[in-house]
Amino acid sequence: MLPVLLVLVVLSQPAMAESRRTAALPLPPPWPAERAAPAPSPAVPLPPPPPGAAAPPAAPPTFTRGPVTGLPLPRFASLGRSEINLRAGPGTRFPIEWTYQRAGIPVEILHESDTWRRVRDMDGVEGWVQQARLSGRRTFIVRAGTHTLHRDASERSAAVARVGAGVLGTIRRCAASSAWCEVEVQGRRGFLPRAAMWGVYPGEEVR
Repeated sequence: MLPVLLVLVVLSQPAMAESRRTAALPLPPPWPAERAAPAPSPAVPLPPPPPGAAAPPAAPPTFTRGPVTGLPLPRFASLGRSEINLRAGPGTRFPIEWTYQRAGIPVEILHESDTWRRVRDMDGVEGWVQQARLSGRRTFIVRAGTHTLHRDASERSAAVARVGAGVLGTIRRCAASSAWCEVEVQGRRGFLPRAAMWGVYPGEEVR
């Protein structure tokens, strides 16, 4: 049997222009997680996750229906473009409060108003973005700590990779009755516990 290759996949959470992590390079264990600053700056240590971001909710939120789409609120989506302005209100007349710098960041849609959506990110920051700049692709960010990406939905299954706080990946599917989700991180597929991820609700089915 071939030995299992444990790979530390480090990909920082890209967030807002003023105070967010930048993309990082994968590093083999046992090196500590690092993030790479924009070239030609050297890599610097990945900062810890923001306070209050690590604890998963104990139960799914209470859902309502959006007044525009009729879809559940809240619900998860992701940023569909690499530069998106977060505004104080639903319209271009409102000031820009933040600017996201990378596509794929998961956000919660909290409210709908015409073609605008009020969203919240993992840090708890809320604001309005245009609906056209959001994507239905389901992504996630790894919560605090380092977690093992398993080959199957079991801690006893083989390890595929190690992922640290701030890693951004894609959710492929989650069974409603399962505490695990199948995900993909930098081309590596495996299973992570829901509790290790921000971007999916407890008991939510993703297909």
